[in-house]
Amino acid sequence: MAWSVRTTVALATFSAAVSSGCASAPKGKGPRSPLQSLTEEARRDMIRRSQVWAPTEVPAVDMKTGPQDKDAFGPGETVTCDKTDETGTGKSPKFYCEVAKDDEVKVKYGASNGEVYAEVVSTRLLWALGFAADRMYPVRVVCRGCSHDPFKDPRPAPSPVTFDPVSVERKLPGKAMESKPDSGWKWPELDLVDESRGGAPLAHRDALKLLAVLIKHTDSKAPQQRLLCPKGSEDAARGTCAQPVMMINDLGVTFGKPSITNSNSKGSLNFKNWSASRIWKDPEQCVADLKKSFTGTLKHPRISEAGRRFLADLLVQLSDEQIHDLFEVARVERRQPKPGQSWPEPASVAQWAQAFKRKRDEIVHHSCPE
Repeated sequence: MAWSVRTTVALATFSAAVSSGCASAPKGKGPRSPLQSLTEEARRDMIRRSQVWAPTEVPAVDMKTGPQDKDAFGPGETVTCDKTDETGTGKSPKFYCEVAKDDEVKVKYGASNGEVYAEVVSTRLLWALGFAADRMYPVRVVCRGCSHDPFKDPRPAPSPVTFDPVSVERKLPGKAMESKPDSGWKWPELDLVDESRGGAPLAHRDALKLLAVLIKHTDSKAPQQRLLCPKGSEDAARGTCAQPVMMINDLGVTFGKPSITNSNSKGSLNFKNWSASRIWKDPEQCVADLKKSFTGTLKHPRISEAGRRFLADLLVQLSDEQIHDLFEVARVERRQPKPGQSWPEPASVAQWAQAFKRKRDEIVHHSCPE
């Protein structure tokens, strides 16, 4: 599987970390590690040596079950937890909950919250193809200490509250590497990666850019990407990392239409908008079509033939069943508008799958200047 024990030797420590599983640590708790207080020079060195992809057996991936780390949840599983005081950032409805001692997860909720669905689709697609992504599990949550809308109302209800649909996040094991909190990385920095120093080749990096275009990752500000030191790859004494990884950290605003404000209704699992979008802005020059938001850092990237071919070779390995399961497990048919919004009928799983295959064809049946 992607980012698992079946990777190359260079990524073995990262793979082992993912296989073991790990709950994400709450922000702002405990001292920052040396890797979270890097000098700018040290941070640039990590970027130059970063990978973005690991080999995976795409046809063997089970989209419904998803990543089976030791702390995984099954699709539709009921998760019972206790609300914590963690608040997080962003505008989409969420809360943090402890499922066991020192095991806190982030819960995105709400039938009208597109991120509940889009992040499941996007993270599973990246994981299936071999690109690093956090784990998003489509479950139902019974929360003790929650109000019926904890993002807006902190007062607990007298009895546990059930949230359905929700998605629960578990971070990839490892440490974020940064010079300051939540600094992440900007997309132009992907071009600093140096293959001669052990970093990812151009084909892998351009494939990631093109994949971001396919899913319409418009909310591409720096904190939405993470520079990760995989578990087992850290040298604590020297404050360095043997095998850094550059990954997309937040994929909530995807499978919709890019907008200046990162609109949830327009940009997060909106079938009408996404199905009408295109892959290429300038097909002859292989300039891909991705408008950036006001805070975004990826805009209309030019894709090399090596990058296009690399992603195409991965995408064609997905079976019709896997593509169907990808959208079914995300429960795309349950996407609803906010009260008072006009909204077309939710698209079916079959409609989403067909639209995905059309966009795959735009990548596969194309060629770029060598």
